[in-house]
Amino acid sequence: MKRLIAVSTIALSAAVASAAGAENVKIGVLLGFTGPVETLAPPVADAAEFAFAEATASGKFLNGATIVSVRGDSTCIDSGAAVAAAERVVTSDGVKGIVGAACSGATGAILSNVAVPNGIVQISPSATSPALSTAEDNGLFFRTAPSDARQGEVMTEILMDDGVKTVAVTYTNNDYGKGLADSFEAAFTSAGGTVTINAAHEDGKADYASEVAALASAGGDLLVVIGYLDQGGAGIIQAALDSGAFERFHMADGMIGTSLTDKFGTALDGSTGQHPGSDSEGAKILADMAEGKFDASSPYALEGYDASALILLAMQAAGTSDPAAYKDKVMDVANAPGEKINPGELGKALEILANGGDVDFVGATNVELIGPGEAAGSYRVVKIEGGEFKTAGYR
Repeated sequence: MKRLIAVSTIALSAAVASAAGAENVKIGVLLGFTGPVETLAPPVADAAEFAFAEATASGKFLNGATIVSVRGDSTCIDSGAAVAAAERVVTSDGVKGIVGAACSGATGAILSNVAVPNGIVQISPSATSPALSTAEDNGLFFRTAPSDARQGEVMTEILMDDGVKTVAVTYTNNDYGKGLADSFEAAFTSAGGTVTINAAHEDGKADYASEVAALASAGGDLLVVIGYLDQGGAGIIQAALDSGAFERFHMADGMIGTSLTDKFGTALDGSTGQHPGSDSEGAKILADMAEGKFDASSPYALEGYDASALILLAMQAAGTSDPAAYKDKVMDVANAPGEKINPGELGKALEILANGGDVDFVGATNVELIGPGEAAGSYRVVKIEGGEFKTAGYR
């Protein structure tokens, strides 16, 4: 993986050659290729670049321009590394937009330190902190993932429907963890539930016995884990299982991924969780298109495709890759009115826009941007059965 990340620019193969004299448009893909969500990043990046390849192959993007992906490792919890990666792709590589970052802290750091000062459009497929809704962004920041203000409500609905009335909560000590933990506690207590403890944990520790002891002392029907599947969240679960403190867990989006079930197997059977996801027609279309190319069922892969597509369609609507011009077109191409556009129809959308028409990009996640430019969002509910995540429904 690290060898792949070291290659800063990935020129995507195109089915057609660019028109003579057409520009190469570089777009940054900044995700946590190392760190606590490193197993989730590759499918999201692949999905984002799948949209680039689709648009390039159509030959209709900005008069035949080729889209070039420039990857950067934003890690997840190292804001300094995230800013350095963003500065490189903007100043050295000359990207005209950024897909990313993956985690909320890194996303906010890139936004305030790189995107805003340089006037670069940034669309995150997976940053969910409610604080990003009010960040100073000069109209440059969007996200195809919903705010955790909504996820807290969805978590509450799932648990209440399952008869859970008391829970202990552990969250990773950063913007994402604290924001979602607060959102969930407010929604759960308002619905009549009881949070016995709402305690932070630090990532990177070798042992979480003391944290689990405090959680067990407070008690609850189950333990809600708001963290990262490749870091402290998994450590908390390991300590809880080893001590017998909890046998059942409910997991937030950052915990959903095959590396978790690969690690714990059937020990987590009966546990539940959710992550942004859709059973829309567009999701099924992209899953069929992606077969053998990337895992469309991986969390935030669908949102990765949609984030890239929005940047490309906004550029086309503006007739330029200049962020100062196309930033004002993102909401236009994401929402009605206009011809509805599913995955696989980017060429059609680009042609409509080139001819002065309007499009309503539905994409893989039923894209609808609200408020400051974030997804209204739907969630895939999962339950672990036989040591695997199974879809239990959508909300």
